Amino acid sequence: MDEFIDIVTKQGKPTGKSALKSIIHQKGYYHNTAHIWFYTKNGEILLSQRSAKKLICPLLWDVSVAGHIDAGESIEQAAIRETKEEIGLSVSEKDLNRIGVFECFQTYESGIIDNEFHHTFISELKVSLSELTPQIEEVEALKLVSAYDFDELIDNIDANNNHLVPSNKSYYETVFHHIIKTIT
Repeated sequence: MDEFIDIVTKQGKPTGKSALKSIIHQKGYYHNTAHIWFYTKNGEILLSQRSAKKLICPLLWDVSVAGHIDAGESIEQAAIRETKEEIGLSVSEKDLNRIGVFECFQTYESGIIDNEFHHTFISELKVSLSELTPQIEEVEALKLVSAYDFDELIDNIDANNNHLVPSNKSYYETVFHHIIKTIT
């Protein structure tokens, strides 16, 4: 979908301008995304496999839910909307625990220039995996992995394991630290 997205400065400040997502990725404008990582009280982490149709990192495993923040939408509104759209789960603002904003400035072989600020939340998953409904255009599959397995996946990310998005290692480490701190 080619929605309108607000453009921000390289420091993440609003510019008051917006553009279509396709233009933003073509010209490399800075913009915001919402990332929501779900975990269980048993220490499992929900991973989403990116759809085979995605231009960036198809079929690799990544954040539970992620999406662009529509023009005029708050970060929390986007997180709630994206969670409902991508995995069919209703959450509220009080379910979201903000852990930070992470810069992700990348250029891909497909020609996409992706200059994003990931506004990142963690949230307890209180339903079973079978109750989630992946959005076919965005999510190929969902799985829960133990904290130990997630840590192993992160440790081996540079070994061409072709599992997690390789450019996100330090981001994954930070998210993992926050989840472990929350559940212990």
